[in-house]
Amino acid sequence: MRRLHPASLHTRISLVLTGFAASLLLVLAGLWLHGAREAIHEEVEAANRVSLQWLTALTAEMQGVPAAELEARVLGMVRPLGRIRANALEVFAADGRRLYKSPPPTYKAGRSVPAAFAALLEPELAPRQLAVGELQLLLTPDASRSLIDAWDDLLAMSGWALLLLGLLFFATRRALDRALRPLAQVMQALERTGAGRFDTRLPVFATPELGRLSRAFNGMADRLAAAVDSNVRLETEREVGERLQARLDEERRAIARELHDELAQGITAVRALAGAIVQRSAEQPALHAPAQGIVAVTGEMQEGVRGILHRLRPPASGSLAARLERSLLAWQLQHEEIELRSSVAQGDGALGEVVEQTVLRIVQEGLTNVARHAGASRVELDIRRQGDVLQIVLRDNGRGRGSRSAQAGSGLGLTGMAERIALLGGQLNLNNRAAGGFALEACLPLSLSLEEIA
Repeated sequence: MRRLHPASLHTRISLVLTGFAASLLLVLAGLWLHGAREAIHEEVEAANRVSLQWLTALTAEMQGVPAAELEARVLGMVRPLGRIRANALEVFAADGRRLYKSPPPTYKAGRSVPAAFAALLEPELAPRQLAVGELQLLLTPDASRSLIDAWDDLLAMSGWALLLLGLLFFATRRALDRALRPLAQVMQALERTGAGRFDTRLPVFATPELGRLSRAFNGMADRLAAAVDSNVRLETEREVGERLQARLDEERRAIARELHDELAQGITAVRALAGAIVQRSAEQPALHAPAQGIVAVTGEMQEGVRGILHRLRPPASGSLAARLERSLLAWQLQHEEIELRSSVAQGDGALGEVVEQTVLRIVQEGLTNVARHAGASRVELDIRRQGDVLQIVLRDNGRGRGSRSAQAGSGLGLTGMAERIALLGGQLNLNNRAAGGFALEACLPLSLSLEEIA
């Protein structure tokens, strides 16, 4: 079954005004019917009274007529009269026989009004009897012609009323179309703004109320555009900062690796040689004392290199689960409208600082993309260790992955995430879910040593 579209605001307002006008016309029609009933009653009653007086005057002349001639004289008097206006005249003999009945009306002959209308307006007037000797004259009021006149007037007024109501409806709708035409521009502007076109502005309308509306909308659009620009700038700065920090961390790890592999090993070799000389030159003071000095200095150098390595590779603050919990809690507080479910099972044993830092970055970037682009109401995080592989899965029920967003900085986060995972020898998969939404799946190998990962 085809669903009917709801009527527009213009049509509904026009119908309300037309219905109100129709109600007033119905009230006026009721008042007119009441007045028409009174008028018909007075008209028929007056005609009946005049006719009775006239017949009384005529029959008074028949009082001295002999009984044998009375019937002929009376019939000879009433037959030329025909039908008396608004009355039907009948003559009855002493035995009840009807001797005469006036002809039907010729005015609007053959017509009648609906029974309900007649019952509403027809006056209740009793027939009048007039005795002339042994004859009876019966004068019966007849309002049928007056009712027909009233019915014709009602039909004419109804036709004019319907015509006026139709004109009122179309005139009102046209006036509303012109008066509310700016609202269509307002709706289009709202839709464009909702679609991300924050440069949309409204003209200042001539109508004072709509002018205030357009100024308020334009002010809101200006503030919204400024807020979006500020948010994009902050997000871009944050992403750039994260990439710079990642680059710095990579450089620090490279320096630490060089210090460990080159300088620290060289110092260790020198100290070992010096220690061998110390053990074999106990009887040669000229060699023994300098060798002991070399052992002491290289020991101090090893302590210094170890301190530098610790500064270049600061220890992680807490376990991966604790760090993830803090990060997820902070994200949930910022996005209370999105339900977050998480499950972390990293297994036994340390994962290494680099892997833990990568996991944190993957989760943070994935949740940031969900909040900014997915339009989701629920997101699920699942981290579990399967043998020598750590699997990170982030799913949402949003709109899925479409074309790249036009916002500044869009796509840099996923690119950086893919680079991090590739450096660890892992894999990253980004897919739209069959049930709706988006899924991020990352696999990180755990078989490499800390130095190899760095």
